Amino acid sequence: MSGGTLAPAPRRGATGTAEAPGAPLAPSFGAFVAAAAADGRLVVQPRMGFSDPAAMRTGLERTRAAAATTVGTLTIDSYTRVGDAAAARASLAEGVPLNGYPIATHPAALTRELLSGLSGPAFPVQVRHGSSRPEAIIRALAAAGLDATEGGPVSYCLPYGRTPLAESVENWARGCELLASLVPEPRVPHVETFGGCMLGQLCPPGLLVALSLLEGLFFVRHGIRSVSLSYAQQTDPVQDEEAVRALRRLAAEFLPPEVDRHVVLYTYMGVFPRTAHGATRLLEASARIAVRAGAHRLIVKTAAEAHRIPTVDENVRALETAASTAVLTERPPGGAGPDRPEDPRGADSEVYAEARALVEAVLDLDGDPGRALRTAFARGHLDVPFCLHPDNAGRSRSFVDDRGRLRWSDAGRMPVASSLVAGARSALTSDGLLAALHGVAGRFDHGLDGPDTP
Repeated sequence: MSGGTLAPAPRRGATGTAEAPGAPLAPSFGAFVAAAAADGRLVVQPRMGFSDPAAMRTGLERTRAAAATTVGTLTIDSYTRVGDAAAARASLAEGVPLNGYPIATHPAALTRELLSGLSGPAFPVQVRHGSSRPEAIIRALAAAGLDATEGGPVSYCLPYGRTPLAESVENWARGCELLASLVPEPRVPHVETFGGCMLGQLCPPGLLVALSLLEGLFFVRHGIRSVSLSYAQQTDPVQDEEAVRALRRLAAEFLPPEVDRHVVLYTYMGVFPRTAHGATRLLEASARIAVRAGAHRLIVKTAAEAHRIPTVDENVRALETAASTAVLTERPPGGAGPDRPEDPRGADSEVYAEARALVEAVLDLDGDPGRALRTAFARGHLDVPFCLHPDNAGRSRSFVDDRGRLRWSDAGRMPVASSLVAGARSALTSDGLLAALHGVAGRFDHGLDGPDTP
């Protein structure tokens, strides 16, 4: 093992267990987030992965010691994501650093040693990967004593390659069932949907919310009883808050009450500000959205995102910036638990109406969420704008309107109300697309983001 022996780190205070919507949860990823939310704390999380176990442990230690309520991350390398174990082994043998932790190549005993004294009820660690073929990763994380991961049959297929959607659906069905069977009681396996982050930007929030919920229903169908539903910050804070509230409301309406759940917000996933002050302002804006709309966890980005892979120090600064912003942000009256009546600003919003219409249209196709998703994409009832995957219809188009909100210029065959479609006159030109892709970065770099209070 490179880097020498991994010494255990001292623990900080444990959180105990928390109440899920239907039953008490054993110590687990979902229970940790629920306990933090009950205390009014936003959980913040980095995206961090190193191939060297000692460097990976240092990253986890620093994340745990940050002045914030944190969970840890093992981000997996690209070779492991696509199932190229031979390339991962060759890189390790040659001492070539990878862009993540090769969990399926390093022995399980080594990963357990890396996590010893760190991972547990007071500091859960999640495996993040990006694979449409997750079985080997799930076997490896379970063998290492972990129980939380993320992804989904659509969100880890359409944006990342040419794996057929039907194959990804089957792979993820087996993966969820495998995780549910490999994690011993009383621990509760947790899966986070990546569906609210499709392509990172320029996808209207109604579709993001619908995909996130549909993937959550898919996980539950295949044996997962603790889920998180994702949404990525987009172009307008008011619309983003509507989206998070809509996702919370739809989760309460469609997920079984015994399923533990929370919403996780991602700091903007598109072209990031190039200046440190612009990047910091964007991160702070995402923390305010999370608190005000009732998300319980935030995936942060750093001031270095536009330039290179961030260091551990930069990740820690981002975690602490987000946490301090959250503390200073006024919370909704009475808190923001997942079952609270919705804030009137989110009730029957445009985002909620569009997302619910999409979800109902898909579920009407088939009682099995996996088959329903395949059929919906085949018929164009789900259609991600600007996505080039062969199983995506590619007829939908979006644009940023004069208020900064994401809207449809063409919804293709999706069941989106005609009142929500602006028409071909608003379709993006190539220059307009480039301007839209760089719009958020430019706004924050030049201090033009303005107030983000709804």
